[in-house]
Amino acid sequence: MTHDVVYRLAAGDPRNAVGAFAVLAAQATGLLAALVWLPRRWAMLLLGLAGVSILVNHGYSGLVSELMGAGTLAWMAAEARQAGNAAGAFGGAFMLAGVQAAAAVALFAGARHLLLRSGRLPAGRTFAWAGAALFLLPGLLIRPLDRWPEGAERNLYGLTWELASAAPPPAREAVTLVPDTGDAPRHIVWLVDESVAAAPFARLIAPSLRGVAHRDFGVAAALGHCSAPAQVALRSGVDVRHVGRDSDLRATPSIWGYAKRAGYRTILIDGQTAGAPQNLLLPPERALIDDFRSMAGGIDTDRRIARTLNAQMKSPGKSFALVVLRGVHFQYRDHYPEGTIPADAPVARQYDTALAWSKRSFFDTLLAGVDREAVAIVYTSDHGQNLAPGALPHCSQAPVADEFRVPLVVFVPDRLAARYAAAPGGGRSASQIFPATLGWMGYDRAAVAARYDRDLDAPTARYVWFGRSVIPVREGGEIAVSAGRAFPGTAADVPPVD
Repeated sequence: MTHDVVYRLAAGDPRNAVGAFAVLAAQATGLLAALVWLPRRWAMLLLGLAGVSILVNHGYSGLVSELMGAGTLAWMAAEARQAGNAAGAFGGAFMLAGVQAAAAVALFAGARHLLLRSGRLPAGRTFAWAGAALFLLPGLLIRPLDRWPEGAERNLYGLTWELASAAPPPAREAVTLVPDTGDAPRHIVWLVDESVAAAPFARLIAPSLRGVAHRDFGVAAALGHCSAPAQVALRSGVDVRHVGRDSDLRATPSIWGYAKRAGYRTILIDGQTAGAPQNLLLPPERALIDDFRSMAGGIDTDRRIARTLNAQMKSPGKSFALVVLRGVHFQYRDHYPEGTIPADAPVARQYDTALAWSKRSFFDTLLAGVDREAVAIVYTSDHGQNLAPGALPHCSQAPVADEFRVPLVVFVPDRLAARYAAAPGGGRSASQIFPATLGWMGYDRAAVAARYDRDLDAPTARYVWFGRSVIPVREGGEIAVSAGRAFPGTAADVPPVD
């Protein structure tokens, strides 16, 4: 109502405001008719379903200040296993959403009670069928007639139907480039941490790498300010010069396709969740992964992963491993032993403590005894963190630059490190990890740079970042993507690309 009626009136668009109000009124009339004329048990079920939909809508919009759509619902499903963290950090907002949903259901129930008590309404089986029809008809016509908006009491189910009835994801494109693998590292590892911001990393973790051969590129731009979009884009590779709203990252060869073409065994390690892969990793992509391992298991997960990778990098054969570290997703107090700091410590101190514990001896464990001339490692984070008091740490509706600022560190053999020795710092993006890695695997660097982005020896050709709707949910659908010369989230940031 506020978004599609009040805002349109305020913008001087009364025609569309009236149209939107009429659509919402038709849906409300249908719901009321169904509540009054359906038998009590069916009316109570309908109230329950409406309450769930209202709760999800208010819970989402209350946190990020935007309406829910099919793309954001897909993102929510991809992030569902972080629900416990979100509930712990934003319990007050979710409680308010619950109160709002309960109040809405109570008003519906009250209206039903008063209308039935009046004794002025006709009843009978015919009217029960009429009530059901009046309730279902608006929902069935909204999509084919393209008449919006859809009410919060029902759109959860309409959007779920959109996702369930969407066409299956496309097959991944074949790799057409031919690598020269003679001088490629035997083992390549991508370490993608969770919610590690660039400035705290530089202050707390980077000093522990003194004396260790590496190249720190400083602050880099993440490919999204939410986990799933950033991870999808990183794995898929992004043509930063030509990406647009009609792009479909599900169709690219992906890092897995290039790795397999270059003779690497592909490995995915997830330190955050058990069960199926997360972050919108769909079946065509999953088919390219030889070994998927879930290693979630408490606050020492990342050090256990470091030991596993250390052994992997000492093994014979060739492997490419993408590792989703546990990191420090909010709520931060879940990532260090209870009692380490006072329970009421400021959020910034909780974050520092969590990050220091998470990466305590991590790199020492990872690199101990490894032949550094045989391995190449990238360390970065999926997104940054806004640690301002009261702010949503990441995935906000109007993201700030801190949500994109991530570390970018590489550990490569001397023959590869020479490429970056004289390269100036600054201007890097996570989009460059993909072409840099392909170059290490033996693919032609110029061809790769033309298809995706520059190697890490130069700044990015263009900053690109993706919103929650990172993949299209219907044929011909659009994605949420922005691009420009300015660092994402800055005042000079540009609107979404066409």
